[in-house]
Amino acid sequence: MPPTPLPDDWQRALVVAAHPDDIEYGIAAAVAVWTAAGKEVHYLLATRGEAGMAGVPPAEAAPLREEEERRSAAVVGVTEVEFLDHRDGVLQPGPDLRRDLAAAIRRHRPELVVTGWFGSTWTPPGVSPGYLNSADHRALGQSVLDAVADAGNEWIFPDLAEEPWRGTRYIAVSALQDPPHEVDVSEVVETAVASLAEHRRYLELLSDEPVEEQARQVVDMSTRAEDGRRRVGFSLYRA
Repeated sequence: MPPTPLPDDWQRALVVAAHPDDIEYGIAAAVAVWTAAGKEVHYLLATRGEAGMAGVPPAEAAPLREEEERRSAAVVGVTEVEFLDHRDGVLQPGPDLRRDLAAAIRRHRPELVVTGWFGSTWTPPGVSPGYLNSADHRALGQSVLDAVADAGNEWIFPDLAEEPWRGTRYIAVSALQDPPHEVDVSEVVETAVASLAEHRRYLELLSDEPVEEQARQVVDMSTRAEDGRRRVGFSLYRA
């Protein structure tokens, strides 16, 4: 069954990720479509990605990656980027993370919450060898689902200063294979490439290939459907 368009009967979205650059590995193309249509999108990062740059001490990496993320977000029309400052590499699913996420959801008051794929592997079930997903991605994804409910319940985390928010209608999770829903990103591929390329120092450490070429390869891989169309796929949950 072909995917159906992701619902667009919302105005404000919050995109939640574990690390700087996570959003740019696919989801940012959909963000570019949304902001071009006049929707308001905010970013929330659980960490500053300080453990993600080989040879660069965390104290140096954190502000560098934060600035790269802010520039990257601006390319796709996002001006508000918040960092929770949890420790990179050791995110723990549980009350502490859920509390911080719920507080942020109450602050941003989104109708749509978006997060990345948090399955155990990047490869489909049964494919061998499988490629393991990051422990931080796995921890964050489940916590995001839980925190949406937490944000609307005044008896969970009652010490939070923010008023409960029950207005989230949808939770969209990036879907890599056979997505049930999609956003057509055919018109914003170059924007998505430019957004990822803003993570210049990070990408330079990953490969000797030119940064723009790396970014194009990633965006091609994450947005090209089997029939050649350009789309970002999502699974959708009712909040």
